[in-house]
Amino acid sequence: MPSHISDRVFRWCTSDASVSAELASDPKLTPGVAAERLFGHEPKTVAARVPHDDRKPASLEDLERARQCGKFGERRPSELFLRVFHDALCALETDPLVGCVSPSLMGSCGTIPLTVISPLLDICRHMSNLIARAESEVFLATNYWVNSDASRLISEALVELSKRAGSRGARVVVKILYDRGNVKQVMDNHQIIPASQYSTGKINLPAPDEVPNINMQVINYHRPVFGTFHSKFMVVDRKYAIVSSNNIQDNDNLEMMSHLEGPIVDSLYDVSVISWHKALEPPLPCLETPAASESPPASDPTIRQSLEEAERNFRNGTTMEVKPPIHAPGDPHFDKDIAAEVARMQSVLDPTAEVSRLEAVTDHLNLSLKQTRKGTAPESEDHWRLYIPYADPELFPIALVNRKPWGAPSHASGCTPQNEAWLSAVRNAKRSVFCQTPDLNADVLLPELIAAVRRGVEVTCYVTLGYNDAGELLPFQGGHNEMIANKLYMQLQPEERKRLHYGYYVGKDQTMPIHNKFKSRSSHIKLMIVDEQIAIQGNGNLDTQSWYHSQEVNILIDSEAVCKLWLDGIRRSQNTHIYGMASQEDGIWRDSDGNEAPGAIGKDPGRLSWAKGVVGAVQRVRGVGGF
Repeated sequence: MPSHISDRVFRWCTSDASVSAELASDPKLTPGVAAERLFGHEPKTVAARVPHDDRKPASLEDLERARQCGKFGERRPSELFLRVFHDALCALETDPLVGCVSPSLMGSCGTIPLTVISPLLDICRHMSNLIARAESEVFLATNYWVNSDASRLISEALVELSKRAGSRGARVVVKILYDRGNVKQVMDNHQIIPASQYSTGKINLPAPDEVPNINMQVINYHRPVFGTFHSKFMVVDRKYAIVSSNNIQDNDNLEMMSHLEGPIVDSLYDVSVISWHKALEPPLPCLETPAASESPPASDPTIRQSLEEAERNFRNGTTMEVKPPIHAPGDPHFDKDIAAEVARMQSVLDPTAEVSRLEAVTDHLNLSLKQTRKGTAPESEDHWRLYIPYADPELFPIALVNRKPWGAPSHASGCTPQNEAWLSAVRNAKRSVFCQTPDLNADVLLPELIAAVRRGVEVTCYVTLGYNDAGELLPFQGGHNEMIANKLYMQLQPEERKRLHYGYYVGKDQTMPIHNKFKSRSSHIKLMIVDEQIAIQGNGNLDTQSWYHSQEVNILIDSEAVCKLWLDGIRRSQNTHIYGMASQEDGIWRDSDGNEAPGAIGKDPGRLSWAKGVVGAVQRVRGVGGF
């Protein structure tokens, strides 16, 4: 992999050519053919990695070249952002589409008027509202799709969308892409699913007669054996996009979602059609109406004023005398716009005469799996807000740092924009690195974390105790979280260990980590924030599967204001920083009596750990284990 942006990568990035633009000029093309016209046949080789110790840091001239490769608007990117973006661009040398987006759309700008850090269903509530309000088209991509309360929210929104479209004499195009491993994918990675299959069984999307004003097309995408379509994103009317950590299924996870507007939506639109690959039947109506040609919807003065009011209400601790009903499967309450959604959700965790704030938090965390777990934590002054508004309409630099799927059982596919962005962010950190991920065991990243600690950077890592422990114990998967934490601490000197802060996720209503096998309080968030200036958020875990195999979609943002908002939201949403921090001697969590959490394997998984790994791998494929 080169250390500098080559002339051909520069030409790709500074042109106006993209797969989505090619389709707009000729809607009869398939995205696969459009990509081949622009960039040639899919490369069969993988670039050799240059060890990072041997790579020269980007010069000021390199950074200016990187800046010219993006369309960042009026705000000049920070040096840290440009260093990360530069290194991500270098990964395009062998394969211009290794990042699943046309190079000309990899660097862009936009805004994030809403962030959700909450249980999975709350993200599906927002997705369902966006779907119901759609005017022309919806493109939804996820990894797992399982018939559930989460999927019911989406299905009911599609029914509502069809009703609204019918009332205005219109039809709406809907594309849904998911990954449910199928033996037919050995011959064809993209399997078109007929309505007779997607409207029954474990999928249970609406049948055509239930949504007569929708033209729906569904594809099941997987690259055998290990090339999972792990992406989770949605684009609506080419005006709104979301990038999230959640699948469409019921579970106990804390998740994170970013709602994006502005030109960056065009970049995610391009990811959509490239991932789809097959013929768009019918074509997407918004191919010729890019988001960059209009102002972001949330910049509307009325919506902006409502978002500012929501921010003030939170700061002032304002509560509603009467809570509005929650938007729920079987009892939908669709809202007119994003500001109305925030207002509805802002009161969910407010106390009432009958329920304390802590009890409201426990009830909400128990809701998805209808649990009865009791809260054990004391009341907190850091009040959790599920929907986090950001009212500033000014566009800031945003880039996509993705990776395409790699099915072969090897670690050859490591040079990708996603991986280079993560590595560069840690390598260039000067003050702090924060990351939260279900699992952290990517072999190339671990030495960079150690190096950051040694040069004086405060490194904080939040993981989930027991998350897919069995699967991570398979050969070449890297190992489970306690094992990795212990490995990192053992490489540091006593004084250095004070700068590595390892935490195991603790739910907002709890006082200790709960092992993932109990399916009661888990975190599935994927986030990295460096120097409180740049952040990478999206689908990718910091583990071996996401590093070398799965297709992932992540945003790289350059906004100190949003980074601080996210760090505040992370702190308020959990008790990890209070009750979940590991020993800085060996990386293991213990209670005040020295006991590890129930179910914990500990730092030594034993000689037969590979057998546990086989069980974990089977569970993953069935959709029971963690992805």
